[in-house]
Amino acid sequence: MSFTTGHVGLNVSDLDRSVGFYRKVFGFDVAGESADETRRYAFLAQDGTLVLTLWQQSEGRFAAGLPGLHHLSFQVPDIDSVRRAEAVVRETGATIHHGGIVPHGEGASSGGLFFEDPDGIRLEIYAPSGAEERPAPRPDAPTCGFF
Repeated sequence: MSFTTGHVGLNVSDLDRSVGFYRKVFGFDVAGESADETRRYAFLAQDGTLVLTLWQQSEGRFAAGLPGLHHLSFQVPDIDSVRRAEAVVRETGATIHHGGIVPHGEGASSGGLFFEDPDGIRLEIYAPSGAEERPAPRPDAPTCGFF
């Protein structure tokens, strides 16, 4: 038996705000959404494939100190794609960690951008190579749990 990740469901506090954020940063299309105001959700897709379901059923901010999601990572083909995404993320005013694009570790070529969505859910956009030009986050530096 073989498994691949299907879509990911995230709890959000404000569906409209989150849909706008994920559409702007990732270019996702709304593939469907609830018509029932008491049970709000939206299906976000890329090239016709469901990627995320956002559920408006929470309050507050993401609690990194509790069991559950560590971060949600998205791979892009190259570091230039990460740079373009970084510019869009900065436009949104989202919290960005490590000052911007960083390699996954000292001497690593892979790396990316670590940031938060409007509810504080930790996200990553990375490329398999091209990040070696930047210094890696120091192990003793505060990293919000990304490394």
